[in-house]
Amino acid sequence: MREVVLDTETTGLSPEDGDRVVEIGCLELVNHVPTGRTYHSYVNPEIPMPSAAQDVHGLSDAFLADKPLFAAVVDDFLAFVGADPLVIHNSAFDMGFVNAELRRLGRPLLPLGQAVDTVSMARQRFPGAPASLDALCRRFGIDNSSRTLHGALLDAQLLAEVYLELRGGRQPDLVLRTGKAKPGAAAVSERVARAPRSFAPTEEELAAHAAFVATLRDPIWNR
Repeated sequence: MREVVLDTETTGLSPEDGDRVVEIGCLELVNHVPTGRTYHSYVNPEIPMPSAAQDVHGLSDAFLADKPLFAAVVDDFLAFVGADPLVIHNSAFDMGFVNAELRRLGRPLLPLGQAVDTVSMARQRFPGAPASLDALCRRFGIDNSSRTLHGALLDAQLLAEVYLELRGGRQPDLVLRTGKAKPGAAAVSERVARAPRSFAPTEEELAAHAAFVATLRDPIWNR
């Protein structure tokens, strides 16, 4: 099963007010295991970067000036995403921005049902507890010390770890071993032969059973 963990950085909070995508980061999972395949691109938003947004992700107008427009990266992005589930932290936010960019280009929108919202997963599992990415990293002991600023690919990598924990945690090896096994070697359990056990009733048990049955009214054992 293939899933894509996705995160974006933007110029603000509302695509309806004209805010744009400035960074996209994606990470591929197959059977809930990262494959190492990623997609990452900065995007020139074609509008000035508000200082409040720059304080969050550190992306300035000067840095983004020579980056490609969304129209130039959309085909590679959609090819990476495909039709597979999108694991997103607060999916309404990122899906809203991505679909706003697609709408500007007259491209088909990504279905909202394609998204798996990890905020909803966290709130169902830990009602009333903080559900931010940083809070979940602390809860699960995931090292997020390099997250001094928001970054789409870094946040996607952290979210992939959080997502696996929300699903129940990683279980890379369910075999209990003693000693050291060679890398790649399968664990082989040695069977111990035991003498067959007899489960036939003794004469005393048969007699006790017959006496008990005799006290019953129309017992099924006599039918």
